[in-house]
Amino acid sequence: MQENADKAEALLKAMASRNRLMILCTLVEGERSVGALAKALGVRESVISQHLGLLRRDGLVQGRRDGQTIHYALAGENAKRLLTTLYQIFCTDDADAPEPDD
Repeated sequence: MQENADKAEALLKAMASRNRLMILCTLVEGERSVGALAKALGVRESVISQHLGLLRRDGLVQGRRDGQTIHYALAGENAKRLLTTLYQIFCTDDADAPEPDD
């Protein structure tokens, strides 16, 4: 159980950034290049690249080279399942995200 808790902690830490979470939620919809992610999220490409490097290191995204462009996608079934659930709760048009308790 300790090992699984450590894995969950690492996964949640990797997602504990608004930019990284937005990148991951966008990748739920399908693979994207750095430029496409930057345009979709309104964030500079250099910032996207830094976050993708961290997400790649942590095994949450993988890249596929096509010429000079790298297309990023979610990696790993557990990450996909978790992010799909988060996407359904927070990112869809009919999202009914829970309000934080005050």
